[in-house]
Amino acid sequence: MVKRFFKNRGGRTAEIISNGHARRKPAPVKKVGLKPRKGWAKRNFLTEVLIPSLFTRRLGGAADNAVFPKLKESEIGITWIGHASFLVQIDGLNLLIDPNWSKWLKVIKRMKHPGIHLHDLPSIDLVLVTHAHFDHLDRRTLREVAEDQPVVVPFEVGNLVHDLGFKSVHELHYWESYKLGPLKISLTPCHHWGARMLHDSHRGFGGYIIEIGGRCIFHCGDTAYFDGFKEIGERYNIDVALLPIGAYDPPSGREVHMNPEEAVKAFIELKAKRLIPMHFGTFRLSYEPLHEPPVRLLACAQEHGIADKVFVMTEGQPEVFGPVEE
Repeated sequence: MVKRFFKNRGGRTAEIISNGHARRKPAPVKKVGLKPRKGWAKRNFLTEVLIPSLFTRRLGGAADNAVFPKLKESEIGITWIGHASFLVQIDGLNLLIDPNWSKWLKVIKRMKHPGIHLHDLPSIDLVLVTHAHFDHLDRRTLREVAEDQPVVVPFEVGNLVHDLGFKSVHELHYWESYKLGPLKISLTPCHHWGARMLHDSHRGFGGYIIEIGGRCIFHCGDTAYFDGFKEIGERYNIDVALLPIGAYDPPSGREVHMNPEEAVKAFIELKAKRLIPMHFGTFRLSYEPLHEPPVRLLACAQEHGIADKVFVMTEGQPEVFGPVEE
Protein backbone atom coordinates (compact mmCIF):
# COMPACT_ATOMS: atom_id res chain seq x y z
CA MET A 1 0.00 0.00 0.00
CA VAL A 2 1.29 3.47 -0.93
CA LYS A 3 0.48 6.60 1.06
CA ARG A 4 1.18 10.17 -0.06
CA PHE A 5 0.62 13.00 2.38
CA PHE A 6 -0.64 16.53 1.73
CA LYS A 7 -1.80 19.42 3.88
CA ASN A 8 -5.48 20.23 3.46
CA ARG A 9 -7.15 23.59 3.94
CA GLY A 10 -7.56 23.08 7.70
CA GLY A 11 -3.88 22.38 8.19
CA ARG A 12 -4.50 18.68 8.79
CA THR A 13 -2.82 15.99 6.74
CA ALA A 14 -4.92 14.43 4.00
CA GLU A 15 -3.37 11.15 2.93
CA ILE A 16 -3.84 9.58 -0.50
CA ILE A 17 -3.97 5.82 -0.08
CA SER A 18 -3.54 3.54 -3.07
CA ASN A 19 -2.49 0.00 -3.84
CA GLY A 20 1.24 -0.12 -4.54
CA HIS A 21 1.04 -3.08 -6.96
CA ALA A 22 -1.64 -1.35 -9.02
CA ARG A 23 0.55 1.75 -9.34
CA ARG A 24 3.53 -0.29 -10.56
CA LYS A 25 1.61 -2.44 -13.01
CA PRO A 26 -1.90 -1.10 -13.73
CA ALA A 27 -4.54 -3.34 -15.22
CA PRO A 28 -5.44 -2.72 -18.88
CA VAL A 29 -7.61 0.35 -19.41
CA LYS A 30 -10.12 0.54 -22.24
CA LYS A 31 -9.90 4.21 -23.17
CA VAL A 32 -11.92 6.08 -25.75
CA GLY A 33 -9.57 7.81 -28.17
CA LEU A 34 -9.56 11.59 -28.41
CA LYS A 35 -9.59 11.71 -32.20
CA PRO A 36 -12.89 13.08 -33.58
CA ARG A 37 -14.92 10.94 -35.94
CA LYS A 38 -14.73 11.67 -39.65
CA GLY A 39 -17.19 14.39 -40.65
CA TRP A 40 -17.55 15.81 -37.13
CA ALA A 41 -16.97 19.39 -38.36
CA LYS A 42 -20.03 19.39 -40.64
CA ARG A 43 -22.17 20.46 -37.70
CA ASN A 44 -21.67 23.54 -35.53
CA PHE A 45 -22.09 22.84 -31.80
CA LEU A 46 -21.63 26.53 -30.98
CA THR A 47 -24.56 27.77 -33.06
CA GLU A 48 -26.79 24.71 -32.71
CA VAL A 49 -26.42 24.05 -28.99
CA LEU A 50 -24.28 26.42 -26.92
CA ILE A 51 -25.64 29.78 -28.03
CA PRO A 52 -29.32 28.73 -27.94
CA SER A 53 -28.71 27.33 -24.44
CA LEU A 54 -27.59 30.74 -23.21
CA PHE A 55 -31.05 32.16 -23.97
CA THR A 56 -32.95 29.22 -22.49
CA ARG A 57 -34.30 29.58 -18.96
CA ARG A 58 -33.13 27.04 -16.39
CA LEU A 59 -35.86 24.66 -15.34
CA GLY A 60 -36.69 23.08 -12.00
CA GLY A 61 -35.69 24.23 -8.58
CA ALA A 62 -35.04 22.84 -5.14
CA ALA A 63 -37.78 22.77 -2.54
CA ASP A 64 -37.03 24.39 0.80
CA ASN A 65 -36.38 22.13 3.80
CA ALA A 66 -35.81 18.83 2.00
CA VAL A 67 -37.20 15.84 3.90
CA PHE A 68 -35.62 12.42 3.48
CA PRO A 69 -37.55 9.23 4.28
CA LYS A 70 -36.93 7.13 7.37
CA LEU A 71 -35.62 3.83 6.05
CA LYS A 72 -36.37 0.38 7.34
CA GLU A 73 -33.75 -2.33 7.47
CA SER A 74 -32.41 -3.25 4.01
CA GLU A 75 -34.17 -0.31 2.34
CA ILE A 76 -32.20 1.92 0.00
CA GLY A 77 -32.98 5.63 -0.24
CA ILE A 78 -31.90 7.29 -3.49
CA THR A 79 -32.21 10.97 -4.34
CA TRP A 80 -31.21 12.20 -7.80
CA ILE A 81 -29.59 15.63 -7.57
CA GLY A 82 -29.24 15.94 -11.34
CA HIS A 83 -26.86 14.76 -14.07
CA ALA A 84 -24.77 11.97 -12.41
CA SER A 85 -25.12 13.29 -8.84
CA PHE A 86 -26.90 11.07 -6.33
CA LEU A 87 -27.46 10.86 -2.60
CA VAL A 88 -27.61 7.19 -1.55
CA GLN A 89 -28.83 6.36 1.96
CA ILE A 90 -28.70 2.89 3.51
CA ASP A 91 -28.16 1.40 6.98
CA GLY A 92 -27.74 4.85 8.53
CA LEU A 93 -25.00 5.92 6.10
CA ASN A 94 -25.20 8.79 3.60
CA LEU A 95 -23.15 8.53 0.39
CA LEU A 96 -22.77 11.29 -2.17
CA ILE A 97 -21.74 10.33 -5.71
CA ASP A 98 -20.30 12.76 -8.28
CA PRO A 99 -21.76 15.83 -6.52
CA ASN A 100 -22.11 18.86 -8.78
CA TRP A 101 -24.10 21.96 -7.85
CA SER A 102 -22.38 24.27 -10.37
CA LYS A 103 -24.46 26.37 -12.73
CA TRP A 104 -21.81 26.27 -15.45
CA LEU A 105 -19.26 23.84 -16.88
CA LYS A 106 -16.96 26.54 -18.16
CA VAL A 107 -19.08 27.76 -21.13
CA ILE A 108 -21.76 25.06 -20.90
CA LYS A 109 -24.84 26.22 -19.01
CA ARG A 110 -26.70 24.06 -16.51
CA MET A 111 -30.20 23.70 -17.93
CA LYS A 112 -31.94 22.40 -14.79
CA HIS A 113 -31.37 23.43 -11.19
CA PRO A 114 -30.13 20.84 -8.66
CA GLY A 115 -32.98 18.94 -7.07
CA ILE A 116 -32.10 19.94 -3.51
CA HIS A 117 -30.16 22.75 -1.91
CA LEU A 118 -26.61 21.94 -0.99
CA HIS A 119 -27.21 23.08 2.59
CA ASP A 120 -30.16 20.67 2.93
CA LEU A 121 -27.97 17.59 2.53
CA PRO A 122 -27.73 15.30 5.55
CA SER A 123 -24.30 14.72 7.08
CA ILE A 124 -22.29 12.90 4.40
CA ASP A 125 -20.28 9.87 5.53
CA LEU A 126 -18.51 9.10 2.25
CA VAL A 127 -18.05 10.78 -1.14
CA LEU A 128 -17.42 8.89 -4.40
CA VAL A 129 -16.07 10.47 -7.59
CA THR A 130 -16.09 8.37 -10.77
CA HIS A 131 -13.59 10.37 -12.86
CA ALA A 132 -11.97 13.76 -13.33
CA HIS A 133 -14.21 15.33 -15.97
CA PHE A 134 -15.61 18.69 -14.88
CA ASP A 135 -19.23 17.51 -14.86
CA HIS A 136 -18.35 14.75 -12.38
CA LEU A 137 -15.48 16.16 -10.34
CA ASP A 138 -16.53 19.67 -9.36
CA ARG A 139 -13.98 21.03 -6.93
CA ARG A 140 -16.19 23.87 -5.73
CA THR A 141 -18.97 21.49 -4.73
CA LEU A 142 -16.57 18.98 -3.21
CA ARG A 143 -15.04 21.72 -1.08
CA GLU A 144 -18.51 22.52 0.27
CA VAL A 145 -19.36 18.91 1.18
CA ALA A 146 -15.94 17.97 2.56
CA GLU A 147 -16.20 17.69 6.35
CA ASP A 148 -13.21 15.54 7.25
CA GLN A 149 -14.79 12.36 5.85
CA PRO A 150 -13.10 9.99 3.35
CA VAL A 151 -13.45 10.30 -0.42
CA VAL A 152 -12.94 7.48 -2.95
CA VAL A 153 -11.59 8.17 -6.45
CA PRO A 154 -10.09 6.14 -9.30
CA PHE A 155 -6.32 5.75 -9.65
CA GLU A 156 -4.30 8.93 -10.24
CA VAL A 157 -7.21 11.25 -9.36
CA GLY A 158 -6.37 11.78 -5.69
CA ASN A 159 -4.27 14.89 -6.20
CA LEU A 160 -7.34 16.72 -7.55
CA VAL A 161 -9.27 16.35 -4.28
CA HIS A 162 -6.65 16.02 -1.53
CA ASP A 163 -6.69 19.74 -0.65
CA LEU A 164 -10.46 20.21 -0.28
CA GLY A 165 -10.97 19.20 3.35
CA PHE A 166 -11.38 15.42 3.22
CA LYS A 167 -9.92 13.24 5.95
CA SER A 168 -8.39 10.76 3.53
CA VAL A 169 -8.38 10.00 -0.19
CA HIS A 170 -8.64 6.38 -1.33
CA GLU A 171 -7.51 5.64 -4.88
CA LEU A 172 -8.80 2.39 -6.36
CA HIS A 173 -7.82 0.43 -9.42
CA TYR A 174 -10.26 -1.90 -11.16
CA TRP A 175 -11.83 -4.51 -8.88
CA GLU A 176 -10.09 -3.04 -5.83
CA SER A 177 -12.24 -2.23 -2.80
CA TYR A 178 -12.41 0.21 0.10
CA LYS A 179 -14.29 -0.64 3.30
CA LEU A 180 -15.91 1.77 5.73
CA GLY A 181 -17.52 -0.20 8.55
CA PRO A 182 -20.11 -2.49 6.94
CA LEU A 183 -19.82 -0.64 3.62
CA LYS A 184 -17.74 -1.97 0.72
CA ILE A 185 -16.94 0.14 -2.35
CA SER A 186 -15.39 -1.42 -5.48
CA LEU A 187 -14.23 0.25 -8.70
CA THR A 188 -15.40 -1.35 -11.94
CA PRO A 189 -14.04 -0.88 -15.48
CA CYS A 190 -15.83 1.12 -18.15
CA HIS A 191 -15.16 2.41 -21.67
CA HIS A 192 -14.43 6.13 -21.35
CA TRP A 193 -11.43 8.30 -20.55
CA GLY A 194 -10.31 10.24 -17.47
CA ALA A 195 -8.23 13.22 -18.57
CA ARG A 196 -9.19 16.52 -16.96
CA MET A 197 -6.83 18.31 -19.33
CA LEU A 198 -5.28 17.04 -22.56
CA HIS A 199 -1.94 16.41 -20.88
CA ASP A 200 -3.18 14.16 -18.03
CA SER A 201 -4.59 11.16 -19.83
CA HIS A 202 -3.04 8.92 -17.15
CA ARG A 203 -5.97 9.53 -14.82
CA GLY A 204 -8.34 6.68 -14.04
CA PHE A 205 -12.09 6.36 -14.56
CA GLY A 206 -14.76 3.81 -13.76
CA GLY A 207 -17.99 2.96 -11.97
CA TYR A 208 -18.69 1.93 -8.38
CA ILE A 209 -20.29 -1.09 -6.79
CA ILE A 210 -21.74 -0.23 -3.38
CA GLU A 211 -22.37 -3.21 -1.08
CA ILE A 212 -23.90 -3.11 2.37
CA GLY A 213 -26.34 -5.23 4.34
CA GLY A 214 -26.86 -7.67 1.49
CA ARG A 215 -27.85 -4.90 -0.95
CA CYS A 216 -25.87 -3.83 -4.02
CA ILE A 217 -26.03 -0.55 -5.95
CA PHE A 218 -24.08 0.10 -9.17
CA HIS A 219 -23.25 3.64 -10.29
CA CYS A 220 -21.86 3.26 -13.78
CA GLY A 221 -20.08 6.61 -14.07
CA ASP A 222 -19.63 7.64 -17.71
CA THR A 223 -19.15 5.00 -20.36
CA ALA A 224 -19.82 3.96 -23.90
CA TYR A 225 -21.33 0.49 -24.26
CA PHE A 226 -18.72 -2.27 -23.87
CA ASP A 227 -18.67 -6.00 -23.23
CA GLY A 228 -17.55 -5.54 -19.62
CA PHE A 229 -21.13 -5.28 -18.34
CA LYS A 230 -21.45 -9.05 -18.54
CA GLU A 231 -18.49 -9.56 -16.20
CA ILE A 232 -19.81 -6.99 -13.73
CA GLY A 233 -23.16 -8.77 -13.73
CA GLU A 234 -21.46 -12.10 -13.10
CA ARG A 235 -19.45 -10.73 -10.17
CA TYR A 236 -22.25 -8.91 -8.36
CA ASN A 237 -25.96 -9.37 -7.64
CA ILE A 238 -27.06 -5.81 -8.43
CA ASP A 239 -30.27 -4.45 -6.90
CA VAL A 240 -30.18 -1.00 -8.51
CA ALA A 241 -28.17 0.07 -11.56
CA LEU A 242 -27.68 3.81 -12.17
CA LEU A 243 -26.90 3.99 -15.88
CA PRO A 244 -26.17 6.97 -18.16
CA ILE A 245 -28.50 7.48 -21.13
CA GLY A 246 -27.60 10.95 -22.46
CA ALA A 247 -24.88 12.84 -24.37
CA TYR A 248 -24.79 10.13 -27.06
CA ASP A 249 -24.52 12.55 -30.00
CA PRO A 250 -21.42 14.54 -29.01
CA PRO A 251 -19.74 17.30 -31.05
CA SER A 252 -16.70 15.10 -31.75
CA GLY A 253 -18.80 12.20 -33.01
CA ARG A 254 -16.86 9.81 -30.75
CA GLU A 255 -18.68 6.98 -29.00
CA VAL A 256 -18.14 8.16 -25.44
CA HIS A 257 -21.56 7.61 -23.83
CA MET A 258 -24.33 5.02 -24.13
CA ASN A 259 -27.56 5.83 -25.89
CA PRO A 260 -30.83 4.68 -24.25
CA GLU A 261 -30.99 1.46 -26.26
CA GLU A 262 -27.44 0.55 -25.27
CA ALA A 263 -28.29 1.28 -21.65
CA VAL A 264 -31.14 -1.25 -21.84
CA LYS A 265 -28.74 -3.80 -23.34
CA ALA A 266 -26.22 -3.10 -20.56
CA PHE A 267 -28.94 -3.43 -17.92
CA ILE A 268 -29.99 -6.82 -19.25
CA GLU A 269 -26.37 -8.01 -19.29
CA LEU A 270 -25.85 -6.74 -15.74
CA LYS A 271 -28.86 -8.84 -14.65
CA ALA A 272 -29.80 -6.00 -12.32
CA LYS A 273 -33.24 -5.75 -10.76
CA ARG A 274 -33.92 -2.03 -11.29
CA LEU A 275 -32.66 0.62 -13.70
CA ILE A 276 -32.43 4.30 -12.79
CA PRO A 277 -31.29 6.48 -15.72
CA MET A 278 -28.94 9.42 -15.24
CA HIS A 279 -26.66 11.78 -17.19
CA PHE A 280 -29.46 13.52 -19.09
CA GLY A 281 -31.55 16.66 -18.80
CA THR A 282 -29.03 18.78 -16.87
CA PHE A 283 -26.13 19.86 -19.10
CA ARG A 284 -26.47 20.05 -22.89
CA LEU A 285 -23.28 18.17 -23.76
CA SER A 286 -24.52 16.76 -27.03
CA TYR A 287 -26.76 17.47 -30.00
CA GLU A 288 -29.77 15.42 -28.92
CA PRO A 289 -32.66 17.34 -27.29
CA LEU A 290 -32.70 17.22 -23.49
CA HIS A 291 -36.09 15.50 -23.38
CA GLU A 292 -35.22 12.72 -25.84
CA PRO A 293 -33.18 10.20 -23.75
CA PRO A 294 -35.90 9.09 -21.28
CA VAL A 295 -38.50 8.85 -24.06
CA ARG A 296 -36.26 6.51 -26.04
CA LEU A 297 -35.34 4.58 -22.88
CA LEU A 298 -38.95 3.85 -21.92
CA ALA A 299 -39.85 2.87 -25.47
CA CYS A 300 -36.95 0.42 -25.66
CA ALA A 301 -37.66 -0.96 -22.19
CA GLN A 302 -41.26 -1.60 -23.26
CA GLU A 303 -40.06 -3.51 -26.32
CA HIS A 304 -37.86 -5.72 -24.12
CA GLY A 305 -40.53 -6.31 -21.49
CA ILE A 306 -38.67 -4.57 -18.68
CA ALA A 307 -40.63 -1.31 -18.41
CA ASP A 308 -41.65 -2.20 -14.85
CA LYS A 309 -37.97 -2.28 -13.87
CA VAL A 310 -37.21 1.26 -15.07
CA PHE A 311 -37.57 4.17 -12.66
CA VAL A 312 -37.15 7.62 -14.21
CA MET A 313 -36.54 9.80 -11.18
CA THR A 314 -37.36 13.46 -10.62
CA GLU A 315 -34.57 15.63 -9.29
CA GLY A 316 -34.88 16.22 -5.57
CA GLN A 317 -37.57 13.61 -4.89
CA PRO A 318 -36.22 10.73 -2.74
CA GLU A 319 -37.31 7.21 -3.62
CA VAL A 320 -37.14 4.11 -1.41
CA PHE A 321 -36.22 0.72 -2.86
CA GLY A 322 -36.79 -2.39 -0.81
CA PRO A 323 -35.46 -5.85 -1.64
CA VAL A 324 -36.91 -7.57 -4.72
CA GLU A 325 -38.06 -11.13 -4.21
CA GLU A 326 -36.36 -13.54 -6.59
